[in-house]
Amino acid sequence: MSRSLPVILSVAKNLAQDKLREAISPLKGKIISLCGDKISSRMNSKFQRWQHPGGKLRELGAETLNDAELLSILIAPGIPGKPAEKIAQEILEKFGGFKGIANQPLEKLLDIKGLGDTKIIRIAATFEIARRIVNEVLKEHENT
Repeated sequence: MSRSLPVILSVAKNLAQDKLREAISPLKGKIISLCGDKISSRMNSKFQRWQHPGGKLRELGAETLNDAELLSILIAPGIPGKPAEKIAQEILEKFGGFKGIANQPLEKLLDIKGLGDTKIIRIAATFEIARRIVNEVLKEHENT
């Protein structure tokens, strides 16, 4: 049974990614059109280069960000002398990636300088959303 868990997780991950792409794809144009021409033209400008992960996500899409950049968006801002991206990298290295973070009690995250209750709650909420998406996709897959 433990051998099949990685296969199930892999299938669930792929299904969840496909479902998210399907759900998000039609929304991209609507979001841009709701923002107005000024923002839309800025997003398409070749000259606009963001120096932070949130701007990069907005300009190039979430799939272009690495794990530390994605996590840094949740835990921004950093602290003096330690930007959010550095804190995110430290978290990922300490726990071995997102899967390792998900398997930790929230208290272990308090050991990392720059993380307080609010940032840890954001991380926990994000993982819960991801878990619910995976469960929903698995249920849909079982029904097909």
